[in-house]
Amino acid sequence: MAKSHKTIDPAAKAMLEKAAELEITTAFDRVDEMKPCPIGSKGQCCKNCAMGPCRLTKEGQVGICGATVETVAARNLARAIAAGAAAHSDHGRDMAFVLHGAATGEAPGYQIRDEFKLREVARDLGLEVEDRTKEEIAIDVAEKALAEFGKQSGELTYLARAPKKRQEIWRELGIAPRGVDREIVEILHRTVVGNDQDPEHILDQGMRAALGDGWGGSMLATDISDILFGTPSPLVTQVNLGVLREDEVNIVIHGHEPTLSEMVVAAVRDPEMIEYAKSKGAKGITLAGICCTSNETLMRQGVPSAGNFLDQELAILTGAVEAMVVDVQCIFQSLVDLAENYHTKVITTSPKAKITGALHMEFDEHRAPEIAREIVKTAIDNYPNRGSTYIPDMQENMVPGFSHEYVRYMLGGYYRGSLRPLNDAIMAGRLRGVAGVVGCNNPRVVQDEAHFEIVKEFLKNDVLVVQTGCGALCNAKYGLLQGEALEVAGPGLREICETVGIPPVLHVGSCVDNSRILTVLAEMATEGGLGDDISDIPGVGIAPEWMSEKALAIGTYFVASGAYVIFGVKSPVEGSEAVTDLISRRWEEKTGGKLEFEPDPKKIVKKSLEHIDKKRAALGLPEYDPARFGQSGDRRWQAWLKAREEGAEVSLYSMAGVPAGEE
Repeated sequence: MAKSHKTIDPAAKAMLEKAAELEITTAFDRVDEMKPCPIGSKGQCCKNCAMGPCRLTKEGQVGICGATVETVAARNLARAIAAGAAAHSDHGRDMAFVLHGAATGEAPGYQIRDEFKLREVARDLGLEVEDRTKEEIAIDVAEKALAEFGKQSGELTYLARAPKKRQEIWRELGIAPRGVDREIVEILHRTVVGNDQDPEHILDQGMRAALGDGWGGSMLATDISDILFGTPSPLVTQVNLGVLREDEVNIVIHGHEPTLSEMVVAAVRDPEMIEYAKSKGAKGITLAGICCTSNETLMRQGVPSAGNFLDQELAILTGAVEAMVVDVQCIFQSLVDLAENYHTKVITTSPKAKITGALHMEFDEHRAPEIAREIVKTAIDNYPNRGSTYIPDMQENMVPGFSHEYVRYMLGGYYRGSLRPLNDAIMAGRLRGVAGVVGCNNPRVVQDEAHFEIVKEFLKNDVLVVQTGCGALCNAKYGLLQGEALEVAGPGLREICETVGIPPVLHVGSCVDNSRILTVLAEMATEGGLGDDISDIPGVGIAPEWMSEKALAIGTYFVASGAYVIFGVKSPVEGSEAVTDLISRRWEEKTGGKLEFEPDPKKIVKKSLEHIDKKRAALGLPEYDPARFGQSGDRRWQAWLKAREEGAEVSLYSMAGVPAGEE
């Protein structure tokens, strides 16, 4: 595949051309050299014991232990869900430890920035808040959150946030999670050789573990991040490689956890650090993000983003990055070898993730400000070592910061915050439905293309889109996360966005913040008018370029919550028709949600709109008809414009029914 066809991002194209000139390889090249295993990629290979690996390629073939391809595919999918759920939920555990340290004074530098959210979360966790200090409440919240991970019986507390009908479905199916960790461990136990061998039973536990992440670990991570760092609200920032500066120290933060990155934000804004940078010949310090650490800091602090997952190597290729500071998840090991061609220091910080050859400066929340300053100073000291640079002059404005609390506020104000206007817009047909388009990049497909094309088509069809993670950063590059994107929106969606004052694509956070979408869906269901469960809502979830096990966990907890979810790229269970049917038709019978894999973006849009229209019809809502609304939702305005174009002298006031003389 020609380099120009590997991405639709002009900045990425420029850097790939630069890499080719320098004969430096990136993931865009390695993906051509590394052909996927045709057996393992379809879920037909089992390597869960030393008798194998067993590759089941023939009809009726079984493994040495007798396992069928259905059992093998189900085990592989369940283990991937367990790994994804573990990754995001472990994030939540770490946030709880930091909250406890902030409240006790053992983690200096951290503070409770959103006391209102703290008290709200405490009430949801069944804790007392009256006549207590915020520190006392925070200690209890942290301890209760940590207890949710190790619970052995009962149900996760946050399941009560779901619609009552949904809670009943989980209990009837026996998939209401007891504790976050227990469900993950049980998957690993069940899928050990000689244990659970019924595909449906295995994948029921997959749903249970995923729900423990979505309504447990991830949701706690989001809530505690808001408490510590502030609940996001809209702001303006920029995205793409052009945010890097030729004459400043450039530090890129990459990964998924905000605990260190928030301290780095404070350090780079310290006047003393800025003066130190100037003493080394720089005009200042630029901090930029990659991946979900980027989303965490841009949502709350306005820190610009250098790009999404597949941009991490390209940032180093500019030659302008003094330090790439990484924590956990989605980090290429290739960064270290790539950085050897430049002066860039790759700095690992997590006790859970080292990379051979990288500089390790381990993060400890008990001395976070000190460590952050050491990292920033290391980057500044590296500035004089910079060689030639090439920074594509390409960046775009974006408006992130749409927490579910802000969505409520923007639709009803402080005292009447509600999702009622959103429900009403769907019921009236101004909005056809809603879509969550989330997730990764995958070099097996053209970078950003599916994300962009799918979202653009949704906007044309009056579908309000919410995005998280790398998908949000993708469409920010192309201007869809700002008001100017209304030019491509349908008339009903445009009217809603103009009235409320929002872009048609709402950035609601990092990948762990998909829990915000769960919260919005639950509130839409309980608000009334769109059924009484998440499965009734005219909406879809899409992961167009998924690549991580975390994506499978996210998709599964949305399905188990009643949503229709479509993944792009390819299916990891393609080798088993029975398992493919199980996670689509059978899961829909059981939960109201289903999981499908469809590599063609056009077919994804077609299936999504058909599903939305099917849900509208089931609710007895009027058939979607964009002709009912004008360019801004006002048919009289459009009639007046048409009359004027035809040369008629028609008063807009008369068309609006205003009597002459009362204009």
